[in-house]
Amino acid sequence: MPTTTASRLVAAAERLFAERGIDGVSLREINAAAGQRNSTALQYHFGDRAGLLRAVLAKHHPEIEVRRHQLLDDYEARGELPPAEARRALAAALVRPLAAKLADHDGGRAYLRVMEQLVHRADPPAVLVPPSDPGQSINRWRELVAPLLADVAVRRLHLRFVAIRLTHVELARRADAPVRPDDRLFISHLIDVVSAVLATEVSPETARLLAERDATR
Repeated sequence: MPTTTASRLVAAAERLFAERGIDGVSLREINAAAGQRNSTALQYHFGDRAGLLRAVLAKHHPEIEVRRHQLLDDYEARGELPPAEARRALAAALVRPLAAKLADHDGGRAYLRVMEQLVHRADPPAVLVPPSDPGQSINRWRELVAPLLADVAVRRLHLRFVAIRLTHVELARRADAPVRPDDRLFISHLIDVVSAVLATEVSPETARLLAERDATR
């Protein structure tokens, strides 16, 4: 597949965004890193930083969508499962499509580091928390996980987003480190940890503090 100006700009952006932060690199630097002498090339193709960031995400997102929908299809086809088995299957559906990017030599590891930055923002992008589109795999995942959790954990303590954020943080940490031969072990253990997060019960102390907070509002 021939390399285009747009694809070179996206490759440069994902690498520099990963290394120096989404807001830590100028558009001029990205343009230069992509070998573009025309200073307006980036603006021509993407408009601005937000447009370029969307292009970085769009490069990887469709593959993740396909993988996650396949795993969710498999989960639903198995019918009712014991809670622990259901939680681990859904944890795997969250983790594995993203973890596959560790082996993607076309910017996959940089993508994971970019996503970790986004997950900490006050306004996370739609690929993390889509507004209402049931066709998005993460929304489908959220709907399938919800019945396994206490209502307060879903609607008040946002446990699903805790699991999403943990997944991105740990995968970015792995992506930032030298390549190691035990990715399968790392991924399996991360699935265990995410499954444990989903199994977290709301303690009496947390319930009391939540009630106290509500009373002061």
